[in-house]
Amino acid sequence: MTEIKASTGPKYARIYSVGSATPSRVIDNEFLLQYIDSSDEWITQRTGIKERRWVAEGENIETLAMEAAGKAIERAGIDRAEIGAVILSTISHYHQTPALAPKLAHQLGIPDAAAYDISAACAGFCYGLAQAESIVRAGQAKYVLVIAGEVISEITNLEDRGTAFLFGDGAGAVIVGPSETNGIGPVVWGSDGGQENVIWQTADWHTAVETGVFPKLGMDGRAVFKWATSFIARATKKCLDGAGLTPDQLDVFIPHQANDRITDTLLRYLKLPETVVVARTIRQLGNNSAATVPMAMDALLSSGEATSGQTALIIGFGAGLVYAGQVITLP
Repeated sequence: MTEIKASTGPKYARIYSVGSATPSRVIDNEFLLQYIDSSDEWITQRTGIKERRWVAEGENIETLAMEAAGKAIERAGIDRAEIGAVILSTISHYHQTPALAPKLAHQLGIPDAAAYDISAACAGFCYGLAQAESIVRAGQAKYVLVIAGEVISEITNLEDRGTAFLFGDGAGAVIVGPSETNGIGPVVWGSDGGQENVIWQTADWHTAVETGVFPKLGMDGRAVFKWATSFIARATKKCLDGAGLTPDQLDVFIPHQANDRITDTLLRYLKLPETVVVARTIRQLGNNSAATVPMAMDALLSSGEATSGQTALIIGFGAGLVYAGQVITLP
């Protein structure tokens, strides 16, 4: 049998930089009360959300992704020609083909990169980060650009009292590359397709064409809350165990920004020290699906609440149902 040469790469990988982009349009709870029977107090108590950002005219998934990716590349200080792969996680690019990632790579001036989209809903960034880490360590690319971008406002059902106030738009991006020390722990990920009806798209595209009604998001909020506060709580502990860390060794916790009450439950389960910085961007940005983790990471670093070199636990979870998380060193 002829021996085939295997690709080889660096022993470790890390995140070099992060960038994010938020739309210009601020939507507070009062705005949504013209569509649903609720109150600012009820929304805030149930979710923590006071406002969210929605795209305005001239803003879309492409502009947000380009801005976030451009910041990440600039902050990494690397040659764009050395970026060998571009991974975009999104559920709000409404073209079956071609993928948006190749177009973004071209517009960003990244030549001849492998480029593809993934659809893993709110776990999408952590899925993409896991793939990027493996690509770098396998020697398939020196640097990988991971982008997570969403325009959820376009598929939000403003008349659904259970979901109308949840979602915001935005994008986040990171550069992953080689490292002399490990900066990305083992991914803990998986799925439960038996619960596909817990978070769903209200109609497929064939039906949308026939009816002329654009699909919206639907969600069984109680089922999601139960899953997140039980199964996902255990998954966060597995992330720490997989990285060989104890809760007291953690500096920062960046969970998917789905609901402040879910975050509180995860904190109690992990028994994290009060010194751990916890992301709470949901209060101003809402739930940005795949983009929440990198957007929250950038917000904490930009505000000085977190600093480069600290150890952080990140995890995303959502429609599928899918989940993914890992321990990282902040860029």
